[in-house]
Amino acid sequence: MSEAAFKQIMISGAIFLGVTAAALIVRHLLFRLLHRWAQRTATTTDDLLVAALRHPSISWCVAIGLYFAIGTSSLPAAYVTYSFKAIHVLLILSVTLVLASLSSQLVTASVQRAGIAIPVSGLSQVIIKGVVLTIGFVILLGTLGISIAPLITALGVGGLAVALALQDTLSNLFAGLHILVERSVRVGDFVKLESGQEGRVIDISWRTTRVQMQPNTMVVIPNNKLAQSVVTNYSLPELRMTLALPVSVGYQSDPDRVERLLVEEAGRGVGTIPGLLADPPPMARLIPGFGESSLDFTLACQIRSFEDQPLVQHELRKRILARFKREGIEIPFPVRTVRFDVGARAERAETGPPMPPRP
Repeated sequence: MSEAAFKQIMISGAIFLGVTAAALIVRHLLFRLLHRWAQRTATTTDDLLVAALRHPSISWCVAIGLYFAIGTSSLPAAYVTYSFKAIHVLLILSVTLVLASLSSQLVTASVQRAGIAIPVSGLSQVIIKGVVLTIGFVILLGTLGISIAPLITALGVGGLAVALALQDTLSNLFAGLHILVERSVRVGDFVKLESGQEGRVIDISWRTTRVQMQPNTMVVIPNNKLAQSVVTNYSLPELRMTLALPVSVGYQSDPDRVERLLVEEAGRGVGTIPGLLADPPPMARLIPGFGESSLDFTLACQIRSFEDQPLVQHELRKRILARFKREGIEIPFPVRTVRFDVGARAERAETGPPMPPRP
């Protein structure tokens, strides 16, 4: 290596180190200002921005140092051009990945800040990141001097073959988009499937919807099957719901007294039974009414959500049973009365064929 070439390498290395060090110092000062600004604000948007830029910004400082070092070197013009393009490609890729991740986190933070108690689904995260990555890919092709018109034409011609090959996958994808837009089933909702299974929707992805059952098991449903089935959503139109508790008493009981006792016990449970609400107040009705061996009442009260139903039923039944015992109100067993017409049987015995002996 000649002395001139060695000298040029040393100069380029010094420029690289100097510019990179200067860029890192500027980065450090900017992040100190951003950190102070983030501490003074109540939102989490600035915190997400600082966290997303902290590590990628180091590689950007190194890229700036390389850019100046190569630009001031004595390399041939073709090498300098190729090096600059490589740096541009790496920067575009890095910025695109950062923006894709940051946009997804910002959407999630915006939903939480709006007070919506429903997390963003996996499908919506994929869509947001996909849009940002597509824009970055188009910019990258423009930087490399590649025209996207032939690419779009090729994608259009091959799109039919891809659609036929991925028909089931695309059906699930569009069904998932339909579910997200229609908002008939949302992440976080408690639903009952057509098969009778009940659980909470954990995620709606690009192909399947995952529902966590109460025994802590997971049911995975293809989106197109979910869109075509009958689903009962206990979280719509709102979380609170009416609990109908059937209560049966004997026919000798006073209906007005039973109604009053049921309402009193439900009212006393408000504030002590988790999930039981006071508004609207509990009420009891003689519905469905006259049973085979009992008077059948229905106690209706408001609960906070469907998941509070088992505990509220458990506590109310114990209180009602204890109150009925104190008040002397009977909860009857099923009774069936069978009557025999003895006279008609004796007449048939005199005029008809002999009766077979009793066993």
